[in-house]
Amino acid sequence: MKRVLIAIILGLLCLSMFSAFAPKVKAQQSAIDWWPTFRHDLAHTGSSTSTSPLANQLLWNYTTGNSIDYSSPTVMNGIVYVGSDDHYVYALNAATGTFIWSYKTGGSVDSAPAVANGVVYIGSEDNKVYALNATSGSKIWSYGTGSGVESSPAVVNNIIYVGSDDNSVYALNALTGVKIWSYKTGSSVDSSPAVANGVVYVGSEDDNVYALDATSGSKIWSYLTSNQVESSPAVANGVVYIGSDDNNVYALNATTGTTVWTYGTLNYVYSSPAVANGVVYVGSNDDTVYAFGAITVPQPSPYVPPIPEFPNQALALSLVAIMLCTTFALIASKNKRISGKNLQG
Repeated sequence: MKRVLIAIILGLLCLSMFSAFAPKVKAQQSAIDWWPTFRHDLAHTGSSTSTSPLANQLLWNYTTGNSIDYSSPTVMNGIVYVGSDDHYVYALNAATGTFIWSYKTGGSVDSAPAVANGVVYIGSEDNKVYALNATSGSKIWSYGTGSGVESSPAVVNNIIYVGSDDNSVYALNALTGVKIWSYKTGSSVDSSPAVANGVVYVGSEDDNVYALDATSGSKIWSYLTSNQVESSPAVANGVVYIGSDDNNVYALNATTGTTVWTYGTLNYVYSSPAVANGVVYVGSNDDTVYAFGAITVPQPSPYVPPIPEFPNQALALSLVAIMLCTTFALIASKNKRISGKNLQG
């Protein structure tokens, strides 16, 4: 029994040696939560699961030829995409800020890029929506609207939804740029569409918030505020959150467009709401940032390191190693007994 125990211990030692020299198996890591479109996602929640810096350590900066007034950077597959008032769209290495490519449009680029399926979609004040190769920056197609495009595109199921200062909301084929439908509002559409559950939500400077059928472009409902709506909506848990130049923040039923609640600030609300952990965050021209919702914000769960996966090949090799080492140990033990007997004889 003692000899068997020794053999097992030797086998385990062999296994540990095998593991030390075996190829390292990396623990599964959760996928990176990229920021591929304006306000992070199609519902425009403005919320990400990515970690955020706790200090203001500058990693890099990149200077364009003019101001970056309104275009918000998007980040996808390690590349930052952003527009500038120098008329260019830029692609920069997200880790180093190194220039990758730029594309010159015919006007200021206030729209934020949307990246989907290896293509960058963006609007320009030259009245066009562009589709650019995300790797090279080469133009795939462009579509001309009747006025400047400050609105930021949303891409869903190979359809681009975007507003224009020609008072319209457009749905374009993402592959070809061909118009699928357009919806005419009463004024400029600088607001960027949010898309949820087959519905396109967007504001207009005609004072309305619109809900349009994503397939046909037909109006489902509209909600009249008391001033123009330049804010972009966020949609969460069946509620549309949006600001208005009438100084109010609105929460509207996403299905019916009826009022859930409103809150009056002291100035215009151009800001686009963000929604995270049951709380709505939004700014106002009254110099204030507001948070609405639960009094206590739920705290994230403690980080639990993932359990490393052990491939089937490695497991099989480990079992073979145990069997071989145990066999060698038993043979060695048996030979030792035989050798001992011969010496005694």
